[in-house]
Amino acid sequence: MEYNPVVIESQSDVNSAYDSGRCDVLTTDASGLAASRLEMATPDDHVILPEIISKEPLGPAVRQGDAQWFNVVKWTHYALLDAEELGVTQENVDEMMTSENPEIRRLLGQDKDFGASIGLSNDWAVNIIKAVGNYGEIFERNIGVNTPLEIQRGQNALWTKGGLHYGMPIR
Repeated sequence: MEYNPVVIESQSDVNSAYDSGRCDVLTTDASGLAASRLEMATPDDHVILPEIISKEPLGPAVRQGDAQWFNVVKWTHYALLDAEELGVTQENVDEMMTSENPEIRRLLGQDKDFGASIGLSNDWAVNIIKAVGNYGEIFERNIGVNTPLEIQRGQNALWTKGGLHYGMPIR
C-alpha cells in the first residue's frame, strides 16, 4: 500500500482537510473518530472501520499528591463497574438495598464500613448510582450506540461480556 502523509497542525484543520477531500483517510482512536465524524458536513457519508489498530486507553485522571481524591475516583470507577455486573441500576438501586447478596450489600453500604475507609458515607455508591446509573448506563447514555457518537462497547464491555472491564470487590 502506498500513502502520502499529510501533516496538519490542529485537529480541527485535520477534520477540515479530510472533509474537503484533501485527505482520503483519517485515523485516531475510536472515540476520536466518532467525534470527528460528527464534525463532517455529512456525517453519514463517513464510515468508521470496525478494526482496532491501536490501543488508546482513556480513563479518569487526577492531580498527583491527593491520595484521598485518587481513592474516591478509583473506587467510584470500580463501584460503577461492580454495579453494572451485579445488575444494580439507577432505576432499581432502592430495591437492591434489600438484597441478600453480600456483594450487593457491601456495594450499597449495607454491610461493613467501606465508605468511611475512603472518607465518604457508607451510602456513597448508592448516591452515585442514583445520580448517574452504573457504568453501562453512563456509557450508553453518553457515547453508546444510541447516541450521535454510536460507539460500540467492545473492549469497554464487562469481562463477563467479552470486554476488559471489571471492578474490584468492595470489602
